[in-house]
Amino acid sequence: MQLLILGAGGIGGYYGARIQQAGHEVTFMVRPARAEQLRTHGLKIKSPVGNFQCAPRIVTAGDQLNGQYDAIFLSCKAYDLESALAAIEPAAGPETLIVPFLNGVRHLEILDGCFGKARVLGGLAFVSLNLEPDGEIRHLSTFHRLMIGTRTSPPSPWLAPLVDLLNTTPVEFSLADDIEQEMWNKFVYICTLAGTTCAMRAHVGEILATKTGKAFITGLLQECAEVAGASGHAPAAEQLATYRNGLIDPKSTLAASMLRDIERGGPTEGDHLLGDMFRRGQQAGIATPRLEFAWTHLQTYEHKRRHHRLAS
Repeated sequence: MQLLILGAGGIGGYYGARIQQAGHEVTFMVRPARAEQLRTHGLKIKSPVGNFQCAPRIVTAGDQLNGQYDAIFLSCKAYDLESALAAIEPAAGPETLIVPFLNGVRHLEILDGCFGKARVLGGLAFVSLNLEPDGEIRHLSTFHRLMIGTRTSPPSPWLAPLVDLLNTTPVEFSLADDIEQEMWNKFVYICTLAGTTCAMRAHVGEILATKTGKAFITGLLQECAEVAGASGHAPAAEQLATYRNGLIDPKSTLAASMLRDIERGGPTEGDHLLGDMFRRGQQAGIATPRLEFAWTHLQTYEHKRRHHRLAS
């Protein structure tokens, strides 16, 4: 397969490198600065499950691509989705699969409108990564799952070859029976984790050390689960219990990557995640006071960040 990966940051760089490690041809579409970094130093993975370095094949937006790719992985942030779509449009042919690895679900509607639902898979990445200033990607645990799935029947003819390809890689890969439900499950979890740790500017264990921290975390989880249920995607009781148990571990140092975005003064995916969950709750008539508080906090942060940038 001819595979294009938009981005060579944490998600795109890591999984793209592992695909190349398995002997498959991968092309990365990156911005000029990242392209220069990769040409100079290569694509480097430092991981407890094995280091890997390669000289990646690189293209940038504007190169002549002529719809030559069978599948395109989207590993951008939600706030870059509009520019990402413009960048990949020349690379997508009439049957090209689009495989997004964004958190949340709102991007599916956008991609369906551009490419048609039959060509847009669901995708999830479960991995903890950090992109270092020198461009090296640090894998922070032994956990590196990847999940995709079709959202239509019959599936695209390119699905089976893509599954065969991913099954040869070192990562833990699975084909989901109901990928949209799996995406909603993570949506509920990530909204709870991001909403809590960003609002409190602390990791889970620090929040649980307060008298009301546990009630806030479990209450927010329940609110998000109710919104998911009203949207036709209620998490199974066992899944919800697993999330709850992980989020009330007093020894946990877990925090959402969105908190790191705030700490470095960068943009967040708050609107794509908490904002979307909040609006869906409003449409369903569900009261979500904890979610509203967390979302208000992120809106305030983004407003101050934009104001500061304009002032400077």
